[in-house]
Amino acid sequence: MKSKYSDNEAKKYISNYAKRGVSKDLALRIYTTQLLGNDPTVVLHGGGNTSVKSSIKTLLGNQEEIIYVKGSGKDMGNIEEDGFPALEMKNLLNMQSLKVLDDFQMVNYQRKYMLDTSFPNASVETLLHAFLPHKFVDHSHSNAILSLIDQPDPIKICKKVFGEEMGIVPYIMPGFQLAQKAAEVFEQNPKVKGLILLNHGIFTFADDAKESYELMIKYISLAEKELKQKSKSIRVKKYQEKKITTSLIANLIRQQISIKANQQIDRKVVYFHKPNFLDEFFSHPKLKQFTTQGPVTPDHVIRIKSKPLLIDLSDEKSLNLESKIIKAIQKYQDDYQKYFKRNHKYNLKANMLDPYPRLIVVKGIGMFSTGPSLKDAKIAMDVGLNSLSVILEAAKFGEFRSIPEKEIFKMEYWPLELAKIKPSTQKLKGHVTVISGGLGAIGYATAQKFLKEGSEIILLDIVDPKKVSLDLTGMTYFQCDITNENKVKAVFDQISQKFGGVDILISNAGFAIQSSLDELTKKQLDSSFDLNFFAHHYFVKHGTKIMKIQNMKGSVVFNISKQAVNPGPNFGAYGLPKATLMFLMKQYVVESSKYGIRFNGINADRIRSGLLNPDMIAKRAKSRGLTIEQYMAGNLLKEEVKASDVADAFYHLSISYRTTASVITVDGGNIESSLR
Repeated sequence: MKSKYSDNEAKKYISNYAKRGVSKDLALRIYTTQLLGNDPTVVLHGGGNTSVKSSIKTLLGNQEEIIYVKGSGKDMGNIEEDGFPALEMKNLLNMQSLKVLDDFQMVNYQRKYMLDTSFPNASVETLLHAFLPHKFVDHSHSNAILSLIDQPDPIKICKKVFGEEMGIVPYIMPGFQLAQKAAEVFEQNPKVKGLILLNHGIFTFADDAKESYELMIKYISLAEKELKQKSKSIRVKKYQEKKITTSLIANLIRQQISIKANQQIDRKVVYFHKPNFLDEFFSHPKLKQFTTQGPVTPDHVIRIKSKPLLIDLSDEKSLNLESKIIKAIQKYQDDYQKYFKRNHKYNLKANMLDPYPRLIVVKGIGMFSTGPSLKDAKIAMDVGLNSLSVILEAAKFGEFRSIPEKEIFKMEYWPLELAKIKPSTQKLKGHVTVISGGLGAIGYATAQKFLKEGSEIILLDIVDPKKVSLDLTGMTYFQCDITNENKVKAVFDQISQKFGGVDILISNAGFAIQSSLDELTKKQLDSSFDLNFFAHHYFVKHGTKIMKIQNMKGSVVFNISKQAVNPGPNFGAYGLPKATLMFLMKQYVVESSKYGIRFNGINADRIRSGLLNPDMIAKRAKSRGLTIEQYMAGNLLKEEVKASDVADAFYHLSISYRTTASVITVDGGNIESSLR
């Protein structure tokens, strides 16, 4: 590992942050923290922490010694000054004399001694940083360090690799006790350049930001060198991939982890990835023994639980694959419940978390991670990949060892760790919504509405997104011609691999051909039916196939149009397939209601969109002797109906759990268009 520290870049940070009122000390702290945080082999999502001791002038004009510490859960890779709460050093140091300090007292005191309580809580390892005398302190969970120290005799290994330059701290849960022990180890040998925390990570420190950072790089590099020299190669076996599709496995996993014992549904997202090292990983003879011991560092347990679920499909016949996957997940749940019962005595206040795996590794297929959102599932995947690669390297070097089970349990149910994962109150959290015609006015407004309610959003459209000035942050876009059934099927396979399944389908795509029936060509009528009818069928057909596999019910809402019930002159090519679309909706109701899937529709009219563009609006208004505003508000309510109003109707029907075969008219009031 090479240092990425640049004196010129450091000067830029000092200069740029000075303009924002940030001191030189904190600017350098931000710089080196980001350097560490942007290397996933050193720091992962919210892990690690750093600090700098400094001084500030108080409101009373006094100079006060303080410490800036990374805020709990903050990501080191993109941290800014608002991620470093400042605390009073004097009061923190006074706490070192205490004999006992429980976690809640510690957090309370730390918060009490913050200079600005609007900042996030300081790291749970704040006291460890404070008790060390150095100006800059860096802490990481480096892969190489963990592979080296997660061994049966880590002290012997550390002495050999690092000599007397590193102090060795036995495993203790983060908090006051660990801080005291770390300070004690340092005081026994004040010449050490850092501390190795067994089964946890590494600390380095110095009175200079560059030196502390480069010490971290130095000792990680020594660990990497030792691993490279002493690791034994593995004879890699290639495993033939099974015919069972990745998307089907994802659907089955999602079903098993989302349906509770009482049949209530708590939807999760399932994310798929196939790492390069998987064949090597599965080829190790002690794979199962190592991966079932526990996490490579306690911090990982909150993201991927104590262990992954391993499923070996390599010797199974295709007919047995689905059954084996389901049984494996069910057994994991049973084992987790037993684990909780065995260890509940260590935290009698703990209520059991869900018993489902966060990481599923399928031999011959790849890895699946789970979470309440795509973001959480991706974090679990990153942490899982990191964890398995550490276990693999540790196994090649020697014998991987984790912490005892009871310590894993204590960490998993530690209130301070659980506080990092806050449950969402959003109505559609964990739901996966797919919207066709997603870049149109109505589709995009619907996406924004559902995104606000917590749903994962997938937009399908034929348009190149680069040609549309829309903010797609938090959304996933697939460019797809939905009149092509094969392409629709392929897209839903990709959606299953990325999200695990589908919950809500908004079948919205459409376009209007303006022509009298006398002048309408077969080609025009065919193209209208292709998009306004058949594309809806392909979209719903393949989307509901996934819903049926999941067995988690679901919602489908069609954008039908008022033309289905109230035809207008020269819009026959549009109205005919839309009228047929209404019948299609009812046919799906008849055939698929038994799966708990609901099918409803929206009849909207006079919405500013690709169908009703500015030129058409202007012409229609002029022909009627109206202003554009008068024309758009030409309904009984005398209010213009907007795309967001249609989006509200889509949302309403999607969460109306006892409503199906219903069509809502969204047009501000038009008796001629109302359903009879």
